[in-house]
Amino acid sequence: MDKKKLMLLLGALVVAIGTAMAAKSMFSGAAAPQAEAAQQVPTGPKVLVAQRALPVGTIITADSISFQLWPKEMVQDAYFIDGEADMNKLLGTVVRYPVTAGQPVTQGALVAPGDRGFLAAALGPGMRAVTISASQKTGVAGFIFPGDHVDLMLTQTVKATDGGEAMKTAETILRNVRVLATDQSTESETSEGKTVVRAFRTVTLEVTPKIAEKIAVAQTLGTISLSLRSIADNQAELDQAIASGTVKVPAGASKEQEDKLLSQAMNRPIEGGTTFVTGGDVSRFQRKSMPSQQNAASQVAKSIATAFGGLTGGGAPTAGPARSGPVMPVGPVVRVTRGKSVSEEPVGSR
Repeated sequence: MDKKKLMLLLGALVVAIGTAMAAKSMFSGAAAPQAEAAQQVPTGPKVLVAQRALPVGTIITADSISFQLWPKEMVQDAYFIDGEADMNKLLGTVVRYPVTAGQPVTQGALVAPGDRGFLAAALGPGMRAVTISASQKTGVAGFIFPGDHVDLMLTQTVKATDGGEAMKTAETILRNVRVLATDQSTESETSEGKTVVRAFRTVTLEVTPKIAEKIAVAQTLGTISLSLRSIADNQAELDQAIASGTVKVPAGASKEQEDKLLSQAMNRPIEGGTTFVTGGDVSRFQRKSMPSQQNAASQVAKSIATAFGGLTGGGAPTAGPARSGPVMPVGPVVRVTRGKSVSEEPVGSR
C-alpha cells in the first residue's frame, strides 16, 4: 500500500471516531434534560382542588377538598391559595357548579351560608327543603351533621276502637334522607382539629314534594326521631338498585354523567319497604293492647258490610239495597255467595 492511500485511510478513521463521539455527546445531552424534566415537580403555590367529583349541591366536607401544589404559571386569581384561604371556613359551603376530581375549586363555584340562593343551591333538581324539630333524644345526641343521611321514625299512640288499651307503635316512615342543615347552619364547628358535637333544635332535610307533605302530617301524629345511617348502607342499596334495574345508567354515558346519575340516586329518599314495631313486640305486658283476631275480623266485616249495604240513619248496616224480606239483625254482617244463592251472616255465627 502506498503512502497516499495510507494517509486517506487514517484520515477517514479519525473522522469516523470524531463523528461517533459527537453523536454520543448529543444523545447523552438530550437524555439528561428529559430525565431531569420528568423528575420536576410543580414549584408554584398550593391551591385547593377537589379530591373527588363534586356535583351541584354537594356540601363541602373535610374529605372532599385539599391543598395541592400547582404550577405557578397556571394559577389564577379565582383559586383558593394555601396561606391566604382558610379551609375550615369553606366547610359547609355548597357547590354551585360541578367540579371534577383533581380540578381546582374556584371561588365562584362555592356558595357560603348566608349568601343569597344558598339553600336553593344545596337542593337537588326537583327536591324541597323541610324542617323538623329535634332534641338530644330524637336527634342522635347531636351526632348528626350536614351531609349525613338519616332514617325517619314516627312514634305514636294509636287509640283502640273497641274500648281496649291504646297501642304504642314506632314506624320507620322514610329512609336515606339527606341532612341539609342543623339549626339553620351547614357548618361543622371544629376545635383543635376535632368536630365539636353540640345540641340542636331543628334539622332541615332534603325531600321530594310528596315526602314533604307526608312529613308535615307525620309531625301532627306523634314524635319524629332520626336514625343515623352508615355510608356503607347507601352504597349497598345503590348496588341493589342497579342490579334490579331501578337505577339505569344509559349506554355510552361519560364518566362524569355516570357519577352525577349515581350521586343523585344515592341521595334520593326511599319511601317503600319500611318496618314497624308495636308495644306487644317490645314488652309482654303490652300484648293485651294488640288487636285480637276477632276484633280485627269484626272491623273487616263492618267495612265490607258498609261498602255493600251502606248505613241506615241509626248507624246499623242494612241488608243491602231496598228489597222485600225481614230486616237483618243489628250488627256487622258479611255476604256469603254459594253458587247462585247469596246469604248474609252475622259475624260470630257458626
